[in-house]
Formats: sequence, structure tokens, C-alpha cells
Amino acid sequence: MEDLSQAFEERLQEIETYLDLLESIQQQVQRGTPQIGEAIITPQQQKILYSSVYLQLYNLVESTITRCVDAVSKAVANQSWRPNDLSIELRREWVRCTARTHTDINYENRLESALNLCDYLVQALPISKFEVEKGGGGNWDDEEIYKLSKRLGLSLNISGQANRAVKQPFRDEQGALSLIKSFRNKLAHGNLSFAESGNNITVSDLRDLTERTALYLREVLTLPSLKAWGFLVQSVDLLVDVTTSE
Repeated sequence: MEDLSQAFEERLQEIETYLDLLESIQQQVQRGTPQIGEAIITPQQQKILYSSVYLQLYNLVESTITRCVDAVSKAVANQSWRPNDLSIELRREWVRCTARTHTDINYENRLESALNLCDYLVQALPISKFEVEKGGGGNWDDEEIYKLSKRLGLSLNISGQANRAVKQPFRDEQGALSLIKSFRNKLAHGNLSFAESGNNITVSDLRDLTERTALYLREVLTLPSLKAWGFLVQSVDLLVDVTTSE
């Protein structure tokens, strides 16, 4: 858990350091011509620098979810749990992974995967490999994060303050994470140039966007969402309730 939070804070610090640079440039603009060393920064270059924040923030969002999902996978594989120990939702994910039900493979490989699944069930073997397919495909925002947690049967408990921070319209009637995703995809697919993406935005706006994103993601990583992502070995969200079966 500490490693996950530390990795998150380190990436966030990178963004905040970059924002410090942008703020310094913005202050220079107010005094005259902004420069880095001997190089003069043009208005177009300033916009390009601003637009890069969207990519950095999206990187923070996706890396956080990737690490959370990996933590769930490792929690299952490292504890010698058996398929019948898992909740229905995670058992579905384990079958999906082991039998490769959603992978385009030939008949022989599909049979081999099915036999591998049978070995676990017939011999009651502990799970040695488990990899949750997170999906997303460049479309991570608060709605997709919620859908993933629901698919895994995990309770993602986000405070009202953090929910408001990411859902209240920030710009173009979009919430914080939705806007970050939108700009990331438009830049990645060439629908907008970097200079266009940096239009009509200030460093203060970008700091606000960063703070909203960080507030939400910290709650994904910490209590009360801690147990939901399976960082506790005895998480009741990951395991079936064995007390009711006895």
C-alpha cells in the first residue's frame, strides 16, 4: 500500500514541479518577454507547454488504476487462495484469465486452456497466476473507474467532496477526469494540435484541475477504498464469506 501511495505522490510531484515552471513563465509574461536561458518563449510555445499537462494528468490516472488492478491480481496469486475462496465477480475474472475466454486463439490452445482450468478445479489447486484485464483503452475517467470496480465486485467508496471535485463541470460542461480523457484522446488521435489544446487556459486553471484529480485518486488509493482494492489480505470484498458456509 505504501509503495502505491509513494509512486502516486512521486508522479503527482512531477506534475506540480512542471506547473511551477509554467507559473514562472506566466509571471515573466506579465513583466515582459518570457525566457528560458537565452531562448525566448513565444505565445504558441507557451500554449504547447500548457497542453502537456493534460497528458501528464492522464498518465497519472491510468498508472494509478493499473497499479490498483495489479495489486488485486497479486493479492489473489500470492495468498494461495483457491477458486472457491473468491467472490463470484473475481472468480469470473479468474476463469476469464485462465481459460482465456476473451482471447482469439486456435482450437488446440483453447483446449489446453480449458484443461488447465480443469486441473485447478479437479485437484483443488491454489491459484498461482491471476491477471485482471483492466481494459480502458485510453478512456479512463471516474465513470470507467466505477465500472471496473463494479465488474470486480469491489466497493469503491468515494467521499462527496472528491466526487463533486471530479463531476462538477470544469470546462466545456465536462468534469475533471472526463476533460482530461477528452484532451488526451484528441491529442493522441490528432483531432487537436498541442497549441489549440493550450488555448483559453491559465496555470491557475491547470492547478485546480490537478488538485481535483489528486483528491479523487488519493481516495481510490486510501481508506475507505483501501479494502475495496484488495490491499488487505483478509479483504471480505475479495473472498467469499466462509463463515456463512460452515
